Amino acid sequence: MGYVDTMTSDEAPVIGRSGSYAKGVARRREILDRAIEVFTERGADGTSLRRIAQALGVSHAALLHYFDSREQLLVAVYEHAEARRDEANAQHRPALATDVMVRAAVQNVEVPGLVQLYSTLVAASLEADSTASKAFFTHRFEAVRAALTEDLARDQAAGLVRDDVDPARIAALIVAASDGLQIQWLLEPSIDLQETLRSFTTLLAPPQPS
Repeated sequence: MGYVDTMTSDEAPVIGRSGSYAKGVARRREILDRAIEVFTERGADGTSLRRIAQALGVSHAALLHYFDSREQLLVAVYEHAEARRDEANAQHRPALATDVMVRAAVQNVEVPGLVQLYSTLVAASLEADSTASKAFFTHRFEAVRAALTEDLARDQAAGLVRDDVDPARIAALIVAASDGLQIQWLLEPSIDLQETLRSFTTLLAPPQPS
C-alpha cells in the first residue's frame, strides 16, 4: 500500500461528461476530500453515494456526474488519500527504496480507516462482477512493483543493496510483506509494523568486507 506515482484520481478526466476540465477536476478533488472525512467517521459501510452527496450538500444526481457507482467512489477515495500522502512526501524521499515502503506503510496505519478501505477494495477486486476495483489494483500492483524494482536496481548500482538478488522478485516480496503486515495490524495493532518492515533493509544490506 503505497509507493506509486501514476495518474491520480484528481487528474483523471471525467470521460464522456461535459463541462470545464479544470473546474471538473477541482470539484472532484473537493468531493474526494470530503469523502475521505466521511469515510474516516463512518467507515466503508457508511460511505454511500447518497451519504456523500448529503454531506456535500449536493444531489445524488450531481454526485453521479463524477462517480458511476459506490465501488468507483471508494476506489477514488483510496487513490486520492494515497496521492495526498505522496504529495506531502515528495520533498523528503528516503534514500533507500525499502525505507520508502516502510514510511508508506506507517503513514497508512496513521490514517483512520485507510487500511480497512484498502483491504475492502482488494477483496472486492476478486469478485467476478468487480470492475473499478479490479482495474485499479491490477494496474496499481504492476506500477508499484515496477517502480520498486527500478529503485532497488538503482540502490544495487550504488552499492546500497546486495547485488546477488533479483530486484523484481525482491520488489514483489516487499509489496506482499507490506500489505500482509498491514492486514495483520488490523487484527493485532501491537505488531511493530515499522521495525518489522525495516528488516528488509538489514537483509538486503551488502555484505561487509571481512
